[in-house]
Amino acid sequence: MVKAIKVMLIPNNVQQTKLFQYAGASRFAYNWALAREKENYEKGGRFIPDTELRKEFTRLRNSDEYAWLLNVSNNVTKQAIKDACSAYKNFFKGLQRYPRFKAKKKSMPKFYQDTVS
Repeated sequence: MVKAIKVMLIPNNVQQTKLFQYAGASRFAYNWALAREKENYEKGGRFIPDTELRKEFTRLRNSDEYAWLLNVSNNVTKQAIKDACSAYKNFFKGLQRYPRFKAKKKSMPKFYQDTVS
């Protein structure tokens, strides 16, 4: 038997702002990875593994234009890139529809904090 515990978080304003920043960075990383995969496929390239995309995203994070990503844990963006790659793989396996880009207005603000590689 598996026991589940339901927890409700009641964040203050500072914590709530940080949570929305994390969710926004996760959405940005997912959309970026999906765009890179789509662009690569249209050029006739093969599937880009998530490890290569994560290395490229790390270089992007360290650029001056995307310095705001340094305020967010890399585990959040890592998991978003993994999710985008698995969604892209599942589409080509015929398991699901083509993955869609996440919109700020339509998608629920969420992220997954992965601490294990």
